[in-house]
Amino acid sequence: MLTIKNLNVSYGVIPVLHNVNMTVEKGELVALLGSNGAGKTTLLNTVSGILQGASGTIEFLGKRIEKSAPQNIVRMGISQIPEGRKIFPYMTVKENLFMGASTRQAWGSRHEMFERVTKLFPILEERKNQRASLMSGGEQQMLVIARGLMAKPLLLMIDEPSLGLSPLFQKQIYRAIETLPEQGITILLAEQNAQISLEISNRGYVLQDGEIVMGGTSEELLASDMIRQAYLGV
Repeated sequence: MLTIKNLNVSYGVIPVLHNVNMTVEKGELVALLGSNGAGKTTLLNTVSGILQGASGTIEFLGKRIEKSAPQNIVRMGISQIPEGRKIFPYMTVKENLFMGASTRQAWGSRHEMFERVTKLFPILEERKNQRASLMSGGEQQMLVIARGLMAKPLLLMIDEPSLGLSPLFQKQIYRAIETLPEQGITILLAEQNAQISLEISNRGYVLQDGEIVMGGTSEELLASDMIRQAYLGV
Protein backbone atom coordinates (compact mmCIF):
# COMPACT_ATOMS: atom_id res chain seq x y z
CA MET A 1 0.00 0.00 0.00
CA LEU A 2 2.77 2.45 0.98
CA THR A 3 6.34 2.29 -0.33
CA ILE A 4 9.03 4.79 0.69
CA LYS A 5 12.37 4.65 -1.13
CA ASN A 6 15.58 6.54 -0.34
CA LEU A 7 13.68 9.43 1.25
CA ASN A 8 15.73 12.41 2.42
CA VAL A 9 14.13 15.37 4.20
CA SER A 10 15.71 18.55 5.54
CA TYR A 11 14.59 21.57 7.53
CA GLY A 12 16.39 24.26 5.58
CA VAL A 13 20.02 23.13 5.46
CA ILE A 14 19.63 20.68 8.38
CA PRO A 15 19.12 17.05 7.26
CA VAL A 16 16.46 15.23 9.30
CA LEU A 17 15.69 11.99 7.42
CA HIS A 18 18.42 10.01 5.68
CA ASN A 19 17.68 7.44 2.94
CA VAL A 20 14.56 6.08 4.62
CA ASN A 21 13.20 2.88 3.06
CA MET A 22 10.05 1.17 4.33
CA THR A 23 6.83 -0.49 3.20
CA VAL A 24 3.36 -0.91 4.64
CA GLU A 25 1.21 -3.67 3.17
CA LYS A 26 -2.58 -3.54 2.92
CA GLY A 27 -4.23 -4.72 6.14
CA GLU A 28 -1.10 -4.42 8.28
CA LEU A 29 -0.55 -2.58 11.52
CA VAL A 30 3.06 -1.37 11.33
CA ALA A 31 4.83 0.27 14.29
CA LEU A 32 7.36 3.06 13.72
CA LEU A 33 9.50 3.20 16.85
CA GLY A 34 11.85 5.98 17.85
CA SER A 35 12.71 8.32 20.68
CA ASN A 36 11.63 11.94 20.78
CA GLY A 37 13.40 13.77 17.94
CA ALA A 38 14.17 10.63 15.93
CA GLY A 39 12.19 11.91 12.93
CA LYS A 40 8.90 10.02 13.26
CA THR A 41 6.65 13.09 12.94
CA THR A 42 8.77 14.42 10.07
CA LEU A 43 8.28 11.13 8.20
CA LEU A 44 4.50 11.18 8.70
CA ASN A 45 4.28 14.84 7.70
CA THR A 46 6.22 14.09 4.52
CA VAL A 47 3.90 11.23 3.58
CA SER A 48 0.95 13.59 4.21
CA GLY A 49 2.44 16.24 1.91
CA ILE A 50 2.90 18.80 4.70
CA LEU A 51 6.67 18.61 4.13
CA GLN A 52 8.49 18.02 0.86
CA GLY A 53 11.40 15.61 0.65
CA ALA A 54 14.72 16.69 -0.83
CA SER A 55 14.96 13.39 -2.72
CA GLY A 56 13.45 9.92 -2.82
CA THR A 57 9.99 8.61 -3.66
CA ILE A 58 6.73 7.87 -1.86
CA GLU A 59 4.17 5.59 -3.52
CA PHE A 60 0.63 5.00 -2.33
CA LEU A 61 -1.29 2.20 -4.07
CA GLY A 62 1.33 2.29 -6.84
CA LYS A 63 1.05 6.05 -7.46
CA ARG A 64 3.82 8.55 -6.75
CA ILE A 65 2.59 11.11 -4.20
CA GLU A 66 5.73 12.85 -2.92
CA LYS A 67 4.86 16.06 -4.81
CA SER A 68 1.10 15.95 -4.16
CA ALA A 69 -0.74 18.58 -2.12
CA PRO A 70 -1.98 17.50 1.34
CA GLN A 71 -5.66 17.83 0.43
CA ASN A 72 -5.16 15.55 -2.58
CA ILE A 73 -3.37 12.97 -0.43
CA VAL A 74 -6.36 12.95 1.94
CA ARG A 75 -8.68 12.39 -1.04
CA MET A 76 -6.52 9.41 -2.10
CA GLY A 77 -7.18 7.79 1.27
CA ILE A 78 -4.43 8.81 3.75
CA SER A 79 -5.33 10.42 7.09
CA GLN A 80 -2.91 11.53 9.79
CA ILE A 81 -3.67 11.79 13.51
CA PRO A 82 -1.22 14.43 14.79
CA GLU A 83 0.68 14.24 18.03
CA GLY A 84 -0.60 16.37 20.86
CA ARG A 85 -4.40 16.02 20.63
CA LYS A 86 -5.02 19.01 18.36
CA ILE A 87 -8.76 19.56 18.76
CA PHE A 88 -11.04 22.49 17.95
CA PRO A 89 -11.54 23.41 21.63
CA TYR A 90 -14.61 25.65 21.40
CA MET A 91 -16.55 23.36 19.06
CA THR A 92 -18.62 20.44 20.27
CA VAL A 93 -17.46 16.86 20.05
CA LYS A 94 -19.84 16.22 17.14
CA GLU A 95 -18.68 19.35 15.31
CA ASN A 96 -15.06 18.23 15.75
CA LEU A 97 -15.92 14.85 14.25
CA PHE A 98 -17.71 16.39 11.27
CA MET A 99 -14.62 18.53 10.60
CA GLY A 100 -12.83 15.25 9.85
CA ALA A 101 -15.24 14.45 7.02
CA SER A 102 -13.27 16.81 4.81
CA THR A 103 -13.71 15.20 1.38
CA ARG A 104 -16.88 15.17 -0.71
CA GLN A 105 -17.28 11.42 -0.32
CA ALA A 106 -16.65 11.50 3.44
CA TRP A 107 -19.08 14.39 3.96
CA GLY A 108 -21.80 12.43 2.22
CA SER A 109 -21.22 9.56 4.68
CA ARG A 110 -20.72 11.70 7.79
CA HIS A 111 -23.78 10.41 9.67
CA GLU A 112 -22.90 6.78 8.95
CA MET A 113 -19.28 7.36 9.99
CA PHE A 114 -20.41 9.20 13.13
CA GLU A 115 -22.29 6.04 14.15
CA ARG A 116 -19.22 3.90 13.45
CA VAL A 117 -16.71 5.99 15.38
CA THR A 118 -19.02 6.42 18.38
CA LYS A 119 -19.38 2.65 18.55
CA LEU A 120 -15.58 2.46 18.63
CA PHE A 121 -15.44 5.12 21.37
CA PRO A 122 -18.86 5.23 23.10
CA ILE A 123 -17.87 8.18 25.30
CA LEU A 124 -18.02 10.39 22.19
CA GLU A 125 -21.73 9.65 21.79
CA GLU A 126 -22.31 10.57 25.43
CA ARG A 127 -20.36 13.82 25.06
CA LYS A 128 -21.38 14.73 21.49
CA ASN A 129 -22.95 18.08 22.45
CA GLN A 130 -20.23 19.00 24.95
CA ARG A 131 -17.47 21.48 24.16
CA ALA A 132 -14.36 19.48 23.25
CA SER A 133 -12.06 21.45 25.57
CA LEU A 134 -13.98 20.10 28.59
CA MET A 135 -12.97 16.51 27.87
CA SER A 136 -10.08 14.78 29.61
CA GLY A 137 -6.80 14.17 27.80
CA GLY A 138 -7.66 10.53 27.14
CA GLU A 139 -11.11 11.44 25.81
CA GLN A 140 -9.55 14.09 23.55
CA GLN A 141 -7.18 11.45 22.14
CA MET A 142 -10.18 9.26 21.34
CA LEU A 143 -11.77 12.29 19.66
CA VAL A 144 -8.82 13.03 17.35
CA ILE A 145 -8.52 9.36 16.31
CA ALA A 146 -12.24 9.26 15.58
CA ARG A 147 -11.99 12.54 13.66
CA GLY A 148 -9.27 11.04 11.46
CA LEU A 149 -11.49 8.04 10.78
CA MET A 150 -14.31 10.34 9.62
CA ALA A 151 -12.35 10.89 6.38
CA LYS A 152 -12.83 7.17 5.56
CA PRO A 153 -9.08 6.52 5.13
CA LEU A 154 -7.48 3.46 3.60
CA LEU A 155 -4.25 4.26 5.49
CA LEU A 156 -4.38 5.88 8.93
CA MET A 157 -1.13 7.28 10.35
CA ILE A 158 -1.24 7.83 14.12
CA ASP A 159 1.43 9.88 15.89
CA GLU A 160 2.18 9.08 19.57
CA PRO A 161 -1.36 8.19 20.73
CA SER A 162 -0.20 7.07 24.20
CA LEU A 163 1.71 10.28 25.00
CA GLY A 164 0.75 11.69 28.39
CA LEU A 165 -2.11 9.24 28.99
CA SER A 166 -2.83 7.04 31.98
CA PRO A 167 -2.35 3.27 31.53
CA LEU A 168 -6.15 2.83 31.55
CA PHE A 169 -6.68 5.20 28.62
CA GLN A 170 -3.68 3.73 26.80
CA LYS A 171 -5.25 0.27 26.95
CA GLN A 172 -8.64 1.55 25.78
CA ILE A 173 -7.17 3.42 22.84
CA TYR A 174 -4.83 0.62 21.78
CA ARG A 175 -7.64 -1.90 22.05
CA ALA A 176 -9.61 0.23 19.57
CA ILE A 177 -6.64 0.75 17.22
CA GLU A 178 -6.04 -3.00 17.13
CA THR A 179 -9.53 -3.55 15.64
CA LEU A 180 -9.09 -1.12 12.72
CA PRO A 181 -7.31 -3.48 10.26
CA GLU A 182 -10.31 -5.83 10.57
CA GLN A 183 -12.41 -2.90 9.28
CA GLY A 184 -10.22 -2.46 6.20
CA ILE A 185 -8.00 0.32 7.56
CA THR A 186 -4.23 -0.11 7.35
CA ILE A 187 -2.29 1.49 10.22
CA LEU A 188 1.12 3.15 10.49
CA LEU A 189 1.67 3.80 14.19
CA ALA A 190 4.49 6.11 15.33
CA GLU A 191 5.33 5.50 18.99
CA GLN A 192 7.99 5.79 21.68
CA ASN A 193 6.20 3.12 23.73
CA ALA A 194 7.68 0.01 22.13
CA GLN A 195 6.01 -2.53 24.39
CA ILE A 196 2.40 -1.52 23.81
CA SER A 197 2.82 -0.81 20.08
CA LEU A 198 4.67 -4.03 19.25
CA GLU A 199 2.10 -6.07 21.16
CA ILE A 200 -0.62 -5.11 18.65
CA SER A 201 1.42 -4.66 15.44
CA ASN A 202 2.45 -7.09 12.71
CA ARG A 203 5.82 -5.54 11.96
CA GLY A 204 7.92 -2.61 13.02
CA TYR A 205 10.75 -0.28 12.06
CA VAL A 206 13.14 1.56 14.36
CA LEU A 207 14.00 5.15 13.42
CA GLN A 208 17.10 6.59 15.05
CA ASP A 209 18.60 9.99 14.22
CA GLY A 210 16.60 10.07 11.00
CA GLU A 211 17.66 6.61 9.78
CA ILE A 212 15.93 3.24 9.78
CA VAL A 213 18.31 1.12 11.86
CA MET A 214 16.19 -2.00 12.27
CA GLY A 215 13.06 -3.65 10.91
CA GLY A 216 11.31 -6.95 11.36
CA THR A 217 8.29 -8.70 12.77
CA SER A 218 7.00 -7.49 16.11
CA GLU A 219 8.14 -10.73 17.74
CA GLU A 220 11.67 -10.26 16.38
CA LEU A 221 11.84 -6.68 17.60
CA LEU A 222 10.52 -7.53 21.07
CA ALA A 223 13.24 -10.19 21.34
CA SER A 224 15.98 -7.84 20.11
CA ASP A 225 18.62 -6.83 22.65
CA MET A 226 18.69 -3.33 21.17
CA ILE A 227 14.94 -2.85 21.65
CA ARG A 228 15.01 -4.39 25.10
CA GLN A 229 17.80 -2.09 26.25
CA ALA A 230 16.76 1.14 24.49
CA TYR A 231 12.97 0.98 24.87
CA LEU A 232 12.03 -1.63 27.46
CA GLY A 233 14.67 -0.92 30.07
CA VAL A 234 15.80 -4.57 30.16
